[in-house]
Amino acid sequence: MSQPLRWQKSSYSAGDSDNDCLEIASTPTTLHLRESDDPTTTLAPTPTALHALITALKAD
Repeated sequence: MSQPLRWQKSSYSAGDSDNDCLEIASTPTTLHLRESDDPTTTLAPTPTALHALITALKAD
């Protein structure tokens, strides 16, 4: 049986009542991402895909 994921909010997320936050959880082999206002939808990108996403976000 797998352990439940332990989600952590981004340090860049606002501390107020606004729930638009990126959350991350990790396992030994996978990184999981979700948006706090839709926690049932998660992404588990490959390292290459995550690198491309971060690179694109930083370029904006």
